[in-house]
Amino acid sequence: MADNKNLAKMIIQHVGGKDNVRSLTHCFTRLRFVLKDEEKANTDLLKQSEDVVDVIQQGGQYQVVIGMKVEAVYLEVMKRLDLAAEQEEEPEESAEDKSLFNRFVDTISGIFMPLLGLLTACGIIKGILAILSVSGLLAVTDGTYVILNAVGDSLFYFFPIFLAYTAAKKFKVNEFTGMAIGATMIYPAIINSITETPLETLFSGTIVESNVFLTFLKIPVLLTNYSSTVIPAILAVWFASIIEKQVKRIAPAPVKNFFVPLVTLLIAVPIIFIVIGPLATWASTIIGTFVQVLYNFSPVLFGAFVGGFWQIFVMFGIHQGMIPIVINNLATLGYDTIFAATCTASFTQLAILIAIVIRTKNKRIKNTATAAIFPAIFGITEPAIYGVTLPLKKPFIISCVSSGIGGALAMVLGVKFYQMGGQGIFAFPCYLNPASGDFTGIWMSVIAIGIAMIISFAATLFLYRDVTEEKQEEKVALEEALTEK
Repeated sequence: MADNKNLAKMIIQHVGGKDNVRSLTHCFTRLRFVLKDEEKANTDLLKQSEDVVDVIQQGGQYQVVIGMKVEAVYLEVMKRLDLAAEQEEEPEESAEDKSLFNRFVDTISGIFMPLLGLLTACGIIKGILAILSVSGLLAVTDGTYVILNAVGDSLFYFFPIFLAYTAAKKFKVNEFTGMAIGATMIYPAIINSITETPLETLFSGTIVESNVFLTFLKIPVLLTNYSSTVIPAILAVWFASIIEKQVKRIAPAPVKNFFVPLVTLLIAVPIIFIVIGPLATWASTIIGTFVQVLYNFSPVLFGAFVGGFWQIFVMFGIHQGMIPIVINNLATLGYDTIFAATCTASFTQLAILIAIVIRTKNKRIKNTATAAIFPAIFGITEPAIYGVTLPLKKPFIISCVSSGIGGALAMVLGVKFYQMGGQGIFAFPCYLNPASGDFTGIWMSVIAIGIAMIISFAATLFLYRDVTEEKQEEKVALEEALTEK
């Protein structure tokens, strides 16, 4: 495998030399060339390199797919091309690339790409600690456990700060301004205020009845806990990017260094809490109310809905509205069905990872999927979702569909959730009825999970295609069509 300098040299040579390059940008896996004459590029030799995943020609771009080290290679190529490194604007994309779903997935994947290694590492630490605590080798009160658990939990608890940094790079905002926004969203005094006596209640008697714990310039602020959430921090930084661009235009040069972040924070942060906060709170409340109504109407439909959309709810942070319902159910009924309906979600991701490892010939995808398997066993699916299934799109959809089937089956089998506990394989004790000691719930959950895993595994094996495979199939189909004509 070539180092970055030799790889950059080889790529320049095979795209027709530096004189053939009009411009160059990059996304999170691809070098995006605009060539003067694509006929001069030696595509076949590029594809034969073990460092090149694929070469794609579309939308007027000559795209060399090289994976996660793309930024380092990009910088090496730019040095040799003598082009301005500031040209970071995304080139015009094809109609397919402009679809809302593709843009969303590409943005999320690009933001998470720098965090994948850390995500996996923290997931592995949490998995090992779970094994040590359950086996009795390490008590949760032991100092070793406490410190290592802090290491494993740090990324997940402070997710908004990490995401704000990578989102700032993606949206071209000052990274430290982005981090300040993320930190503000999980500032302890703000989060703790949620547990205090509310100042007032808005929209009493309606589905969006909301307690007000803080005000900003007398404007009610509806809070939610943003710790471990994903989308709110990304939306916050995206909004800040719009503000920052406008402020830069009017900022006087002598004070620009502090004036831009000052005004950006003073405008963006209050609006984030006043607008994004209520939207997240109301969405959570509406979803929570809806699932209760749906369960009363049809437990099977309820299981399919909650199981199928759970991973999406968590991504957007709107699952928070269901957690109070779960806690209330456990306190009043002695069991809960919402978490029972989600019992298959992490396991379908696990099955898909295994199928992709077996199916793919792409080294980068295989390595990322392999690393995400261990955390997924213990219910930590962030490395799987953001590193593999969501960027590939189809596997994520398969996971949601199969989780929906598993959730519906769990309701048919009468699975109930009796206590707050672990995730992944350590969630099974939560399905044991503590009053009767009946293990039936555990066995039924195993059946639902097993069937959902089989569905997701088989669907991935059958439907998943590497990019090179898809291109080859398209080429064969085109040749057959031309032959018929």
